[in-house]
Amino acid sequence: MSLYKRGNTWWVSFTTPGGERIRCSAGTQDKTLAQEYHDQLKFEHWRIHKLGEKPRRTWQEAVVRWLADTVDKADHQKDVGKLKWLHPHLSPKFLDEIDRNLIDSIARLKRDEASPSTANRYMALIRAILRMARDEWDWIEKVPRFRLYREPQKRVRWLTQSEAQRLLNELPPHLKAMAAFSLATGLRQRNVSYLRWDQVDIGRGMAWIHADQSKSRKAIAVPLNEDARSILVQQKGQHTEYCFTYQDKPVDRTSTKAWQNALKRAGISDFRWHDLRHTWASWHVQNGTSLYELMELGGVVVV
Repeated sequence: MSLYKRGNTWWVSFTTPGGERIRCSAGTQDKTLAQEYHDQLKFEHWRIHKLGEKPRRTWQEAVVRWLADTVDKADHQKDVGKLKWLHPHLSPKFLDEIDRNLIDSIARLKRDEASPSTANRYMALIRAILRMARDEWDWIEKVPRFRLYREPQKRVRWLTQSEAQRLLNELPPHLKAMAAFSLATGLRQRNVSYLRWDQVDIGRGMAWIHADQSKSRKAIAVPLNEDARSILVQQKGQHTEYCFTYQDKPVDRTSTKAWQNALKRAGISDFRWHDLRHTWASWHVQNGTSLYELMELGGVVVV
């Protein structure tokens, strides 16, 4: 049977001239449209087999291959989240049907829902997948050209020494220890949250962030100054595996109500947890650390 229903949706089924059995959703509840899709798909497979044309690939096929090829990306899970949002807009499309008008319409939806900067991240992901389909998989001949939205200048926020001390004084003990350690080392929140004792040598004054824990996917050697070592000494004995915990578990989220309330009591506004890293970097620059040294210490350029 060439057409059949699953629930309210029509599906197509046929055998290609090469003997391959095709079964897939037509993506519609309209039988006439489903029949048109069936006929078009069957004709395309005939041209592929008889004329040697390239098969038309779908966005969903590209997504599956992209996720398999980029599984080691540091922001792989962020890509997964973006692709879930994009799914209803692009999943029915063949790659050669994705043009500038379609991408612009998707970008406007995301911009109105979030911000121009967020929309740009989604457009950049679409472009990356299409470029890989063109350059590495040889699935399409060209990629539509489109412009990203203009973004405001990157925000950099840091604290003075006295502001930082006011904030630390207002934080609950577990967040105070983590924030102070971040100010002493410049480590990202997740690296502090999941720092293990086997990654630390207090005596030698060193800690190590493994490559699979680093955003750059490169291992980082972290020198521990006196403040950092003192904090770790105070944390000793609280947990056998992790350096920083709350209620016997790593602190996965730090931008909590307790963090926001501490900021208010300290009289500090427009400040995020990640800005502790900016503060660490700014203090280094003010003390004469070169940008190259800062890159080595932080794993990336941070200011």
